[in-house]
Amino acid sequence: MRQNRNLSAFALSSSMKDFLLSLHARLPRWADNWLDALVVAFQIGAIVFAAWVVARLARHLVARLTATYALPAKVALLSRRVLAFIVYGGALLWSLERLGVSGMALWAAFTGFATVAAVAFFAAWSVLSNLFCALLIFTTRTFRAGDLVELLESGDKPGLRGRVVDINLVYTTLLESGDQTNGTTLQLPNSLFFQRALRRWHGAAEAGNPPAIEIHRSGP
Repeated sequence: MRQNRNLSAFALSSSMKDFLLSLHARLPRWADNWLDALVVAFQIGAIVFAAWVVARLARHLVARLTATYALPAKVALLSRRVLAFIVYGGALLWSLERLGVSGMALWAAFTGFATVAAVAFFAAWSVLSNLFCALLIFTTRTFRAGDLVELLESGDKPGLRGRVVDINLVYTTLLESGDQTNGTTLQLPNSLFFQRALRRWHGAAEAGNPPAIEIHRSGP
C-alpha cells in the first residue's frame, strides 16, 4: 500500500513537472520569469494558508482542553502562543526554502536558535518547572481553591498548612491564619507540591479547622 502511494505521488510530481515544462515552451521568453514567480508565490500562499488552518485547529484544541480541565486563562494563553510560534515559525522556514534560501543556511540558523533556546531553558528551569507543575495541578486536580491542605515535613516537624486561596502559574497561596484582610499567608512554589507528601482534608474532616473564606482564583 505504501509503495503504491509513493508511486502515485511520484507520478503526480512528474506530471506537474511535465505540465510546467510544456507551459514554459508555449509562453514567450519574457513570460518565463513571471511564471516562475507566480508558481513560487502560489506555493508560499498555500504554505501560509495551511499554517493558518493548523493554528486554528490548535486554538480549538486548547479551548477544548481548557474547558475540560478548567485550566486558568494564563495557561491557555501561553499554550496558544507557543503553538502559534511553532506553526508559523515552521511555515516561515518552509517559505524561505521555497524562495531559494540554502538548506544549510536554514539548518545553521535553526541549530543556533535551538542552542540559545536550550541555554535559556536551563537558565529559567526553576520558573518553567513551576509553570509545568501549575498545569499538572489543574489537569490532575491535585487540589482546588478553597481546599485545606498541608505539606508534610520529614520526621516530627509540623508541615506547611493552610487553605488554598489562589493558584497562579508560579505560586500557590495558602491562608495560614486569620482572613485575607487581617491574617498571614504562605506563597509556595508550585513545584514544592510534587516534592513532598500532601495532606488534604475532605468534608467533615475539616471540622475544627479554619472556616471557609472568600476565595480568589486566577483564571476562569
